[in-house]
Amino acid sequence: MYSLQIVLLAVLAGRFSSVSAHSFISNININRLSYDGFRPTEPDTHPFAIGWSTTAFDQGYVNQTGYRTEEVICHRGGKNAKGHAPISAGGVVHLQWNGWPESHKGPVLDYLAPCGDSCETVDKNDLQFFKISQVGLVDGSEVPGIWGTDQLIANNNSWMVEIPQRIQPGFYVLRTEIISLHNASHEIGAQNYPQCINLQITGEGTDRPSGVPGKELYDPEDSSMHLDIYNGVSTYKVPGPAPIAGVETATPSHPLPTGSGTPLTGIATTVAPTATITPALVDVTKRNAQAV
Repeated sequence: MYSLQIVLLAVLAGRFSSVSAHSFISNININRLSYDGFRPTEPDTHPFAIGWSTTAFDQGYVNQTGYRTEEVICHRGGKNAKGHAPISAGGVVHLQWNGWPESHKGPVLDYLAPCGDSCETVDKNDLQFFKISQVGLVDGSEVPGIWGTDQLIANNNSWMVEIPQRIQPGFYVLRTEIISLHNASHEIGAQNYPQCINLQITGEGTDRPSGVPGKELYDPEDSSMHLDIYNGVSTYKVPGPAPIAGVETATPSHPLPTGSGTPLTGIATTVAPTATITPALVDVTKRNAQAV
């Protein structure tokens, strides 16, 4: 009887948790080079992070009341990162979260949106997102199920995103997101944790899929945001648009970076990341002008 009470208390603690501080992406690793994400715990320490800054200093979330507002695009108070990182189409972005609560189960989703000439200056309301990856309910045989978040936790609280090989070169915002469903039985209980990252994709791809504005990604009344995972879920439709055709979810792994990446800024024609001990901002515009 005592052990049963312990189990019930554990389930209820996860189900009715109201703690607001959760997590954020601290580092982005590309080609074994580490770039800074925005860290709300030290917001002024990394001025040229490639992760968009936010005003979510509580490490909190956006719920259904924010689905038709700017909050859901790149989180609350999302503001353009001042740099970007290069990656080849077909490459993998390794996103390191600053931990994740095991009770906060739900899907993990990844989108891209072209920025035009610069992700450092684009208006976030102009971004058109297309989905490139999603992992929702993996196994619902036991309550409350195994979800994308469980895979993220098992991968050292990190997530792998493969950039589709066919994507046209250019500047893109990578929008990665966790949707926690532990309180989704409440009217506005779903919790979205969007994070935006500036990339420059290189390669020979020709596709630029059509997308959806951030404020139109989710319907506040979507049944996928209104459910009780503690009553058991056998099937689950991941919210948002369907992923573009022909994409694959990256295999979980946790490659350790071998150096620090150098954030880039401006407009580049060709880029090549190099390892360096101390990260510094490189103005690609100036570098290209000197090379002409």
